[in-house]
Amino acid sequence: MDNHQTPARRVIAKCGGVPAVAAMIERDASVVRKWRLPKEKGGTGGMVPTDHAQRLLDEAQVRGIDLRPDDFFSVAAPDAGGAA
Repeated sequence: MDNHQTPARRVIAKCGGVPAVAAMIERDASVVRKWRLPKEKGGTGGMVPTDHAQRLLDEAQVRGIDLRPDDFFSVAAPDAGGAA
C-alpha cells in the first residue's frame, strides 16, 4: 500500500476510477471527485465519507474487487524514535 496516497485516491484507483465508484454508490461523479480535493476547496481532504464506505465494501465484494477496510484510512509512518 502506498503510504503517500490518500485513502480517497487509493479507493478510487482500486475500484476502477471515478465513474466506477460513482456507479457503485449511485451518485454523480462530481461527488466522488470532491473526495480528492482539499477541504478548503470544498472537498473531503482525501478521505472517503463514512456514509459511503460500507456500500463500497459491499459492492467491491460483489464485483470481485480487493477493497478492504484498511484502504479507507491514512497510514502514518512508524515512529523512528521507538517511543511507545
